[in-house]
Amino acid sequence: MFFGGIEAWRHGGFAYSGLLWSPDGLDREGFVLKSLIGGGTYRYRSGDLAIDGYHAVLSLMPGWRFKRNGFETSVFVGADAQFHYLFPDDPESRLRGLRAGPRLGVDFWLEPVPSAMINGFATFSTIGHSYAVRGALGWRFFESVYLGPEAQATGSTDYRQFRFGVHATSLTIGPYEFSAGAGYIRDSDQRGGLYGRFGVLKRQ
Repeated sequence: MFFGGIEAWRHGGFAYSGLLWSPDGLDREGFVLKSLIGGGTYRYRSGDLAIDGYHAVLSLMPGWRFKRNGFETSVFVGADAQFHYLFPDDPESRLRGLRAGPRLGVDFWLEPVPSAMINGFATFSTIGHSYAVRGALGWRFFESVYLGPEAQATGSTDYRQFRFGVHATSLTIGPYEFSAGAGYIRDSDQRGGLYGRFGVLKRQ
């Protein structure tokens, strides 16, 4: 399965693409490999300075997919590499320059009833103690898309961000599945604003 997407708000943005692969197919329980590459920009405050950051990330994580009736989850443990360029330089940041370390990840999808879903992910990297956690509820409309609320928290040693919004998930058109979300962001620099994201995946 190939996937990719973009997300943005007025103080930053990120674009990514990746691959999920399993020798037995993603519809079965077993070994799965996840790769991710992406990059973007962000802005934060360090004391009286406004710091502009530019970063790239590459992750390769083997894992295992578990499946039960109406529920599936994948657990990953692998390698993470990140490059952060900061302007002006912030010597207090643990993210500056090229860093490498382990990354953990969990993805899950639950259908408690045929017309509803709960899904989300959690990931943690030792690079700057960076993390992201997302959860969403959805109800199926028109037999083609899930709609509902979503919430996400991301951060690192130096920064935290919280999102609350709505999403549309699993809109299927041919071999492609589309997702989108929009809502409100609040961060540890006491800034607020609107965010948007868009994603697509293709199953092989």
